[in-house]
Amino acid sequence: MATGAAIGVAVAGPVGVLVGASLGAAAGALGGAAAGAMSTPDSLGGTDSVQPDSVRLHIEDSGGSGRPVVLIHGWPLSSQAWKPQVPVLRDAGYRVVAYDRRGFGQSDQPESGYTYDTLADDLQRVMDQCGLQDVTLVGFSMGGGEVARYIGRHGESRLHSVVFAAAVPPCLMKATDNPQGPLTPEKAQQAKQALQHDRTAFFDRFTKDFFSANGVLQVTEAQRSEATALCNQSAQPAALACMDSFHTTDFREDLETVTVPTLVIHGEADAIVPIEGSGLRTHRAVPHSQLVSLKGAPHGLNVSHAPAFNEALLSFLRT
Repeated sequence: MATGAAIGVAVAGPVGVLVGASLGAAAGALGGAAAGAMSTPDSLGGTDSVQPDSVRLHIEDSGGSGRPVVLIHGWPLSSQAWKPQVPVLRDAGYRVVAYDRRGFGQSDQPESGYTYDTLADDLQRVMDQCGLQDVTLVGFSMGGGEVARYIGRHGESRLHSVVFAAAVPPCLMKATDNPQGPLTPEKAQQAKQALQHDRTAFFDRFTKDFFSANGVLQVTEAQRSEATALCNQSAQPAALACMDSFHTTDFREDLETVTVPTLVIHGEADAIVPIEGSGLRTHRAVPHSQLVSLKGAPHGLNVSHAPAFNEALLSFLRT
């Protein structure tokens, strides 16, 4: 797809119409052939209210005829968090599509629409807009929830495979019926209150933990600062609502429906989403899945351990 092209689409859907997507005049910062914005109606699913106006999502698309890989970023970052992966995947012959979740990066920032049902519907519309089939979905952290819920909600007919990278499924919140959940209600409330009280201080501490293994920072200060800047692009209502979503959403039934080839990749020293309560459980829940655990890797392993992460991802994609 040529840079600078403009697309006008009208796609009737169960909750409205997709209208007026366009591609930017310059290639996106991810190095793709085109950067675009997609307008999508809010979902009727979950507890989200229906928005009268469309929500535009920023999409980065490398173009080309290769098998598509869709990258779904973690909280509270943006598609720019995939910079260590995009050129590697593109050079390996894949069509790389990354987008900013609603409320984050360069996408619109509506007041509502942050349940996983709505976010999975947004992912479906990104795939519709880009005309994608035979897709590999790669969900990092919160984005792994979108992968699971997408399959539970939309099935696997358009999928080739999926990747759960340092991902939040099966269910973070500890409860009577989820005793292995690594997050207590008390800790969840403390995190939310800290974000509400002092957003700047929260993101500064968060990115340190994000990139640290056993208390030792695994990236440069410049890399951490770049991630902090991405955090600060997020809308506060979106950050808070999505925190609630990934803290509390139960993906166990979604994982039961996964039959496509699956990679679970996780850092053994992840202090944000501990592997014992997430990655290992997802691996067990999807019996045919492959597990790659990176020794000494923190939560942000796609940056801190980019060569090993990329090698594992490419190896999986080639199978």
